[in-house]
Amino acid sequence: MVELWAAITLGLLGSFHCLGMCGPIALALPIHQQNSLQKFFSVLLYNVGRALTYGVFGVFFGLLGQGFFVGGFQQALSVGIGALILISVLYSMLFSKGLFKVNTINGFVFKLKSKFAELFRLKSTSAIFLIGLLNGLLPCGLVYIAIAGATATGNYLNGALFMFAFGLGTIPMMLSVSLFGQFIQLKYRNILRKAVPVFVSVMAILMILRGLNLGIPYVSPKIVEKKNMQTECHNPGSEQTMECCAKPIKLEKVK
Repeated sequence: MVELWAAITLGLLGSFHCLGMCGPIALALPIHQQNSLQKFFSVLLYNVGRALTYGVFGVFFGLLGQGFFVGGFQQALSVGIGALILISVLYSMLFSKGLFKVNTINGFVFKLKSKFAELFRLKSTSAIFLIGLLNGLLPCGLVYIAIAGATATGNYLNGALFMFAFGLGTIPMMLSVSLFGQFIQLKYRNILRKAVPVFVSVMAILMILRGLNLGIPYVSPKIVEKKNMQTECHNPGSEQTMECCAKPIKLEKVK
């Protein structure tokens, strides 16, 4: 539950940062000829498409994290990812003008933009949904942070829920941008944007604490290895053997 709230909050705060990448797409959605109800439904469908793409990422990277958990490296994974996120935040603050600016693959982005142009011309509900799905593929530093969090969950289902919750967190801002334009003044957007690296750093520290296995409820709970428990029951009238907590206890037939 704590992880889901972290994902939603990351999406909510991160949506102010992502206005530069996704804002123009949200504003350009072919919904201008629709009535108010149709616009709301179309924009919601577009944003659900983005969240679904994030959820698919969560399945894949949750499975990746699950491999580390099965191998007994869950603590090292959590500490390692948290440390990498902290280093990335510090690097971006010291050497970059924006949070997690990365060099993207120009060819891939160009193909996506070409596909966007085709879908914009269709002006259909299904096209708007596909725009949302493809929008989720755009390179974004905060999506990478969310992917790291999904990997640290160590489970494909939890990873999918984490990423989908992250996508849901971005919906209020992106929905408002599409319907009302950039209604929040620039100075307030800048204040909220500055809160993003602070929150990301807090999330990274929590991931490190979780991996340290300190026994702190909700923050750093003890990782308990579950023992296989087997119960064997033989035919009635014969000797019965019950294995409980890996210790065999023999129960003989009462004469």
